[in-house]
Amino acid sequence: MAKQRVIIVGGGVIGVCCAYFLAKRGFQVTLVERNKVGSGASSGNAGSVAVGHTPINKPGRIGHALRELFNPRSAVRIPIRWDPSLAKWLWKYRSFCNPEDFETSSRTLSSLGHATLALFDALVEEEDLQCGYRRDGFFEVCLTNNGLEHVKSDVRSMIRHGYRPHMMSGEKLREVEPVLKKEILGGAYFPEGATCDPHRFVLEMAKAAEKLGARILVGHKVTEVLNRDTQITGIRLDTGEKIEGDTVVLTTGSYSQSLTEKFGFRLPVQPGKGYHRDVKFLGQGAASPRQTFVMSEASVFCSPMGDFTRFAGTIEFTGMSHELNRERLDYTTSSAEKYLHGLEDAEILSEWAGLRPCTPDGIPCVGPVPGYLGFFVATGHATLGLTLAPITGKIMEQCIAGDGRLSLEIEAMSIARFW
Repeated sequence: MAKQRVIIVGGGVIGVCCAYFLAKRGFQVTLVERNKVGSGASSGNAGSVAVGHTPINKPGRIGHALRELFNPRSAVRIPIRWDPSLAKWLWKYRSFCNPEDFETSSRTLSSLGHATLALFDALVEEEDLQCGYRRDGFFEVCLTNNGLEHVKSDVRSMIRHGYRPHMMSGEKLREVEPVLKKEILGGAYFPEGATCDPHRFVLEMAKAAEKLGARILVGHKVTEVLNRDTQITGIRLDTGEKIEGDTVVLTTGSYSQSLTEKFGFRLPVQPGKGYHRDVKFLGQGAASPRQTFVMSEASVFCSPMGDFTRFAGTIEFTGMSHELNRERLDYTTSSAEKYLHGLEDAEILSEWAGLRPCTPDGIPCVGPVPGYLGFFVATGHATLGLTLAPITGKIMEQCIAGDGRLSLEIEAMSIARFW
C-alpha cells in the first residue's frame, strides 16, 4: 500500500518539526521552503523555550500601546498608517484583551507548554541535537515596582497552571547573574524554561527529518495549493511545476494569506516584527552574561549562546516589511544597558529583524481547514514558535494519522473559531 503523501509548505521551526514527526510516523513527506531552511523568524529569535509564558492578549495591553503610540522606543510599536487589515486585527485583538479570554489563552498555552517541554528533552537526547540546549530555566528582572507587580501577576497565573516559578530579590538575582546592576529591584525564576540556538535547532531537526526519509526542497516558492472540489491534490511552484500530494500543511507563518485566499478565508494573522542584536563582550574584566533572562520593562531577552550573547525582543506592527528600523534595533541593547554591565564595550556581531505571526487571541491556529480533505494549517505562534514547535509537530502527526484521540484537546486552536 502506497504511503500517504504529505506536503509541508514552509521550512521554519514549525515546518521542520511537522516534517520530523510525520516522517517518523511513516508518511511520505516533502517540505518546500522558498529560501533556506530556518531563514525566517525561526533563525533569529531569543532561543528561549518559554513554556507557560503568558499570551499576548493581556488585559490593558491596548491601553498601554495607545499611551506609547508616539514613543518609537516602546516595547510594542504600532506606527500610524493606512492599513485596513491591521485595523481589523487590532479591533479583534482588543476584544480578546480581557480577563476571561486571557485566562482561556493562558490555559491553552500552558497545556501545550507542559507537553512541548517533554518533547524537547526527548528530541535533544534521542536525536543528539547539537543546538546548545540548556535546561536551566530563565529569569525575569525588574527595574521598577510596576514591573515587579506585573511579574508577580504572571507568576500567580503560571502557578495556577502547574508551573513552579518563584519571586527573587535583586540581591539573589545578582548572586546568580553578576552582570546585573544594583538598580535591579527583583524578579522571578522560571525553572521549567530552556535555551538553545534556534537556528541550529531548526537545522538539526531538518537533518533528523531527512534521516527519517523526508525530502526537503529549498529555493522553491509555492504559488498555489491545488484541489479537486473539496479534496486537496498537491501544490504548484513558481516554476509552474506541480507536486502531487494527498495532504498539504501550511506552516508559512506570516506568509499564509496568499495561499488561503483561493479557499475563501484569510487567517487573522498579523506579522509582529521582532529584532535581535548579537554581541561579544570585550571590555577589560567585563564578564559575559551566563544566564538567560528577560528584562521586564523593556521586553527584551538576554540569551547567552556560546561565543556570543543575543539581545532579542520588542514587537512592531509594520506589515510585511523586513526593513531594519535602526531605532528599534538600537533599543534591544540601549534598553539593556539599564539592566546589566559591560554593553558599552561590546562588539556587534550581527543584526536581524523577522516577522512573527500573531493571532488576536494569542493562540496559534493548528489543525484542519473546515470543508477540505487533506488541508491543514499550523501558524500564528507569535513569540512562542520555537517553544511550541515540537508539540505542534506532534499534534499535526496525530491529526493527519487520524488518531482516535489526540494527546491534547485542539479545539481552542481550530481556525474555525475566527469564522
